Amino acid sequence: MTPAARSRNNDGEVLLSRKVINDEPQLLHLISEVPALGEDVVWADGMASLRVDLRLNHRQTIVYLPGLAVNRASAAYRGLGKTDAKDARVIADQARMRRDLHVLTPESELTAELRVLTDRWADLEKERTRKNNRLHAQVLSIFPALEYPLELTSVGPLVLLSGYQTPSALRRLGRLWLTAWLRNRKTRSAEDPATAAVDAAERQHTRLPGEAAIARVVRDLALELLDLHEKIHELDKLIEARCRAHEPGPVIANLPGIGPTLGAELLAATGGDLSRFPRADRLAAFSGVAHVPRDSCNVNGNLHRPRRQRRGLQRVCYRSAMINIRTCPESRAFYDRKRSRKKTDKHAVLPLARRHVNVLFAMIRDGTFSEPRTPHLA
Repeated sequence: MTPAARSRNNDGEVLLSRKVINDEPQLLHLISEVPALGEDVVWADGMASLRVDLRLNHRQTIVYLPGLAVNRASAAYRGLGKTDAKDARVIADQARMRRDLHVLTPESELTAELRVLTDRWADLEKERTRKNNRLHAQVLSIFPALEYPLELTSVGPLVLLSGYQTPSALRRLGRLWLTAWLRNRKTRSAEDPATAAVDAAERQHTRLPGEAAIARVVRDLALELLDLHEKIHELDKLIEARCRAHEPGPVIANLPGIGPTLGAELLAATGGDLSRFPRADRLAAFSGVAHVPRDSCNVNGNLHRPRRQRRGLQRVCYRSAMINIRTCPESRAFYDRKRSRKKTDKHAVLPLARRHVNVLFAMIRDGTFSEPRTPHLA
């Protein structure tokens, strides 16, 4: 259900106010009715697909008003209660008075696919992390010697735990048979996890209470994690193909530290239209990596991180900077220089992310690809 439909003229007079169900026939009736109330009609809305697309299809002007802005503006109105009618009144006033709101444009099919796919990828990653943590806790409760030598987030150890979970079962099978069992399931370097698991089993002969029940839980978690690995792998390939099919996609994916997956998240977070950022400063501010002033009276140069930003885009910039710290000597030197000045890790990474926004903006503007630089020998 849409909260309410409220229309005001330039003088703030209410011309229409009623609830409207989020259903296509009723929305179409409202769209046909509102333009008759005035010449310059501007709609204000969030990102609800049906309402926005119907209005855009009828060539209506829509401005985007974030929920946080509505919440903050509501504090200036009389009354402490929150109702749909009050929210509609605030939205109508904000759309009437403000001239800095972003005008929504039709979203391309490719950008919509990237947004859906990246959201799904993030959900699967969170689920995989949750199940990995649960698996670690369960293995530690009955077989702590196995948790240390094996990387339980890798496919090989997960395949092993899907078949054998207890020290006694591993001792009965032995290293040679376990290696052959893993090879039959196409596990890479099967000898390493098999040897580590059997050695750990030889060091623990005590059977702990609830071992059989916990072993079943470990097996189920391992199977679920293997299934998640496969789903994420297939999704990665699909996201890469969709990202490279986008016009600036190949340029973004070529930037060191970003790649196809983070590039797809960047395109989804910006709506796939980077032309609405005339300067790199605007893109950095939208990403939340550019400091903003908080000056008052005689206090000048007081810079702070912005409190409002596109969180998904800030995550892309931050992660790409972290990757570059590990892979790029120049980025590592920049980070170390900031840390030597007593900066915290976060305050050393964000300036680096800000510099990467400049590089990304220039690459997209010029349509150029990143080229590896020849190391300078002193």
